[in-house]
Amino acid sequence: MSSLNAMSPAAGMNSATENDENLLTFIREQAQAHRVVMLQRKRLSGGAIQENWLLELQIEGGPWAGMQRWVLRSDAVSALPASLSRAEEFAVLSVVHRAGVKVPRPLWMCGDTRVIGRAFFLMEMVSGVAAGRLLSGQCAPTGNPQLAAELGANLARLHRLRPPSTELDFLPKPSATPAMAAVLAYREFLDSLHSAYPVLEWGLRWCELNAPSESTVCLLHRDYRTGNYLASDEGLQGVLDWEFTGWGDAREDIGWFTARCWRFTRPDLEAGGIGQLDDFLRGYCEVSSLQIDREQLDFWQVMATLRWAVIALQQAQRHLSGEEPSLELALTARLLPELELEILRLTTGATQ
Repeated sequence: MSSLNAMSPAAGMNSATENDENLLTFIREQAQAHRVVMLQRKRLSGGAIQENWLLELQIEGGPWAGMQRWVLRSDAVSALPASLSRAEEFAVLSVVHRAGVKVPRPLWMCGDTRVIGRAFFLMEMVSGVAAGRLLSGQCAPTGNPQLAAELGANLARLHRLRPPSTELDFLPKPSATPAMAAVLAYREFLDSLHSAYPVLEWGLRWCELNAPSESTVCLLHRDYRTGNYLASDEGLQGVLDWEFTGWGDAREDIGWFTARCWRFTRPDLEAGGIGQLDDFLRGYCEVSSLQIDREQLDFWQVMATLRWAVIALQQAQRHLSGEEPSLELALTARLLPELELEILRLTTGATQ
């Protein structure tokens, strides 16, 4: 047990007693408390890009008095180029929370790296299951229509946020042609590598020839998928991991959610491996007037698969660079052949 007066070193996040005391001092000041005792601190599973820690705290005095379960989200040792900073992610979380999107309630941001050695923010703990294989594996033969519809409606609430936004002015300005901007970015990355990836180049060329001429630009999660939300028997509890948020075509998020690579043990359930596509779109259309047809969905699923392939290569680079040696990061690149097969499956025979 830890308090401002007595701290036990903890593994992982900076364990120096001085920094532990700094963390509890920060929490005490923000919570307007008299005293804060840390009952438990535990590294949470998942989070391949950032670190997440569960803090069980006993707070004495102030508006937060009592037992609290909060999550500390901090920078990882290395990051992907497209990842937002913690201050930017906290700003996004604050905006979408006010917009009615189901997310953990954001509490406080700390950019002072002297506290724990890295920037971090605190948010309320949300209960539920996030593991993709568990969520998909527990589904009935026809899926979970309630959860699929809730996820659709929740995504549509996010997509009601449109540029410009003063609070989100750190996000790059949206492109008039989001799909083509993404194709150019992926090609630039592939051109920087020493190895050739002809299937990915084929997929990029296919996307160039089949790109939509018009887009509905809005705020995207950009990693809205099974594995990045918490669900319970009562339904959707909250969406996590907002580090890739940006402006783009609303259909990009739908393509990512429904792509085969995120269906885990249930490739037959197109809505994230947990439900039928019709149920997901029904929930979405109850909030949004956006319509997406099969041809459009196929296009954005190709884009999703290409993007995941690029991220897989970037994850491997984090390992190979020596900045963050990790078996998980190294193995991520081994997904590439499966992703290449899916790209060929979706594009072969398509109208060029």
